[in-house]
Amino acid sequence: MPQRLQQPTRRTAFIADTTALILFFTTTGIINERLIAGMTWDQVLQARLLGAVLMIPVARPYGLWRDWVMTRASEGRLSRVLWDSVALVSFQVPIYAAIIAFSGASGAGLLRGTLGAAVMMLVLGRPYGAFLNGVRKLFGLPPGGDRPMSLKE
Repeated sequence: MPQRLQQPTRRTAFIADTTALILFFTTTGIINERLIAGMTWDQVLQARLLGAVLMIPVARPYGLWRDWVMTRASEGRLSRVLWDSVALVSFQVPIYAAIIAFSGASGAGLLRGTLGAAVMMLVLGRPYGAFLNGVRKLFGLPPGGDRPMSLKE
């Protein structure tokens, strides 16, 4: 008798999405904050610590948001790039702006950092989407956008 595969739990989906978000955006956040926003290393550290704390409650909602947005994408590569970027920018840029403002960026630095993050997220939308799908696969989850994972999992 063949074994039935277990459905992924909400906890597994939460851990996978959170792991992906923290790993990917801690790295890219450091680059943006230091090189583009011109923040000091102390401010970068504060932003990354605050960012990690804030990523925990928003990672899974973002994963669900991305899955929902990606249902609009066609199978074409350009469509998937576009919709992954739309999902990331629309959800993460406002959160990111608040993080760096709270961490000390202001005025022109805040504007440059927010605009830099928006550009980075436009460019990183699809790479992050692929990374997220890869992390989900490691956790035994289906990729997003094909068959959206729901909160009922």
